Amino acid sequence: MQSNDLAQLPLRRRIKARAERLFGAWGVFARGFIKHPVMVGSIVPSSDRTIAKMLAPVQWQDVKLFVEYGPGVGTFCRPVLDKLPRNATFIAIDTNPDFIRYLRKTIPDSRFIAVHGSAADVCEIIASHGFDHADYVLSGLPLSTLPGTVADDIAKATHSALKPGGAFLVYQFNTFTSQLIRPYFDRIDRGYEFWNVLPCHLFWGWKAAAADAPERTHH
Repeated sequence: MQSNDLAQLPLRRRIKARAERLFGAWGVFARGFIKHPVMVGSIVPSSDRTIAKMLAPVQWQDVKLFVEYGPGVGTFCRPVLDKLPRNATFIAIDTNPDFIRYLRKTIPDSRFIAVHGSAADVCEIIASHGFDHADYVLSGLPLSTLPGTVADDIAKATHSALKPGGAFLVYQFNTFTSQLIRPYFDRIDRGYEFWNVLPCHLFWGWKAAAADAPERTHH
């Protein structure tokens, strides 16, 4: 956007455009945290070490669909796209339209789809893009602070959305996720990354492979 174009915008949009120009991704991320603190886990994006450790179990060569909840300004998006096969798809879901607009503008990758919507609707969202299941779902949403039954709805929907043998990858600042996903996932691996602001807990919830899947009753 040129400066003369900027002058034609309403004041509020001019301020937003100047903020993005001055502060880039950090400014967009900080503004998202200030506007929607319940939906953004931290005002500081995840560290490179957290990203590497969180994604370590992914079998990239087999991935057809990778999904992320709460991508923010794309801290995980670029590392995922760097490893994603050429014929795979990456769907990022966020309730914040500022983040979705920023991602669409800054990630010109044909494999990448930014969706303005709720993680609880993941099954409908992936179906609308031609997929039955996701191979992996990544989330940094602050599950323990979400209102009502939203966190439980997300956990249940994620289990349904994942293929047998797929995994729910979650990074959080507390251990709430372990008890949240335990009723839905057949195995939960745990990790911890100190070199992050704040230090965070890592969880990998695995859905049983088809041959191993037990009968499960969700409440």
